[in-house]
Amino acid sequence: MKTYNTAGTCSRAINYEVADGVVTKCEFVGGCPGNTQGVAKLVVGRRVEEVIALLRGIQCRNGTSCPDQLARALAAERA
Repeated sequence: MKTYNTAGTCSRAINYEVADGVVTKCEFVGGCPGNTQGVAKLVVGRRVEEVIALLRGIQCRNGTSCPDQLARALAAERA
């Protein structure tokens, strides 16, 4: 499992796994439990490109959000 340390959000980190271009596991460390658990369940089984397109740019505070941070983590991995 990979860990992405978030910035500017209530969650402190995101743990995730990708296999063959598909998100297979996702969990947020900290943050609003209902929201982060919901986002994590919704992204599992989706292609990385789809998750990035859906979540990139969602705003909450500080110019980012927990979903946006996940999109950034996945985009950084692809780079």
